[in-house]
Amino acid sequence: MLELLLPPPVDPLWDLTEAFGADARPERLNLVLGVYRDHTGGTPVMAAVREAEIRLAQRSVSKEYRGLSGNTAFNRAMLSMVLGDGGARERAVAVQTVAGSGALRLLADLICRTRPGTTVWISDPAYVNHRPILEAAGLKVRTYGWLDSEGRSDAEGMLRDLAGARRDDVVLLQGCCHNPSGVDPDARTWEALASLAALEGWVPFVDLAYHGLGDGLEADLAATRMLAERVPEMLIAISCSKNFGLYSDRTGCAVVLGASRQSLRHVETALQNAARTLYSMPPEHGAAVVTAILEDDGLRTAWRTELDAMRGRIEANRTGLAARLGALGWDTQAASLARQKGMFSMLPLSAEQMVRLRGEFAIYGTTAGRINIAGLPEDRITCLARGIAGVLERTC
Repeated sequence: MLELLLPPPVDPLWDLTEAFGADARPERLNLVLGVYRDHTGGTPVMAAVREAEIRLAQRSVSKEYRGLSGNTAFNRAMLSMVLGDGGARERAVAVQTVAGSGALRLLADLICRTRPGTTVWISDPAYVNHRPILEAAGLKVRTYGWLDSEGRSDAEGMLRDLAGARRDDVVLLQGCCHNPSGVDPDARTWEALASLAALEGWVPFVDLAYHGLGDGLEADLAATRMLAERVPEMLIAISCSKNFGLYSDRTGCAVVLGASRQSLRHVETALQNAARTLYSMPPEHGAAVVTAILEDDGLRTAWRTELDAMRGRIEANRTGLAARLGALGWDTQAASLARQKGMFSMLPLSAEQMVRLRGEFAIYGTTAGRINIAGLPEDRITCLARGIAGVLERTC
């Protein structure tokens, strides 16, 4: 059997991570994986998370199975946080998942079980795992434009491409802090997308992985909440990896909104059945931590304060990098970086230039140009700017 196994494609992010680990140069800089790092270069456990864990340990909560929908208190907390106080919450169902990727796959399976062969539209560029997850579930994938030639949001091109989406197609939209580009639509474009979805009958599928790290938690959730109020059906995949720092606890949530509560009567069971065949049920620890934080006024306030501080550090990294790159004479490229937001930035470099950045300067980003700006140590900002400038100069 094993002799028949053809060489599978290598995951590009983990392949680069392994290459970084094998690189003996002491000055090497890893900006590949999307994890937040503080000024020391470490990925800290948030104080609110640590306190919640202490309280949970003191209560000695049972390790008994939670059930196929996971932690129901966590699911309610996710609906409340993401959808707010609007009426959309009353026509929504949520189940806990194995992180955001698990939510994406569970919802992709739901789409395929409901309408096999459905076309899902994703942005170009897109998060590296969007297409593989959707295609593994048996769905067709098409793309719509996201950026113009100057690296800005291409609202006109996006709406033009999505005019080709048919009724009952699904359009995957990143709710904020777009990965990999760091470029989001403005409020007017989000309104136009909502109007187009309502008119043409396609279903928005919102991926929320970075809320709180762009313009602030409420601002980052505004587009998702607006869509939920404007369209009859909607899917949402939520990750707690980034904004709670629960990377290895794999904590996420899948949300389905219907036109009415009656339309949702079979949804939770369908999601439970899909979960049963994929992973049975999700891990409890991270969900219990998030629930403890969101249900306690003091912990919730502490978490929001920490989240704002993380966002401020990310903004300072990006502003500092843009300023240093501009000071080296690359004003256009610096302005493009300064417009971006969230954990990731797209460098103004080609695939060949990114390879040279890695080879000549020991700076690791993806071949597509994405770097994790949230993982950049403050004392390496100048080094990164000089590396980018060096690659640009030799190309010119």
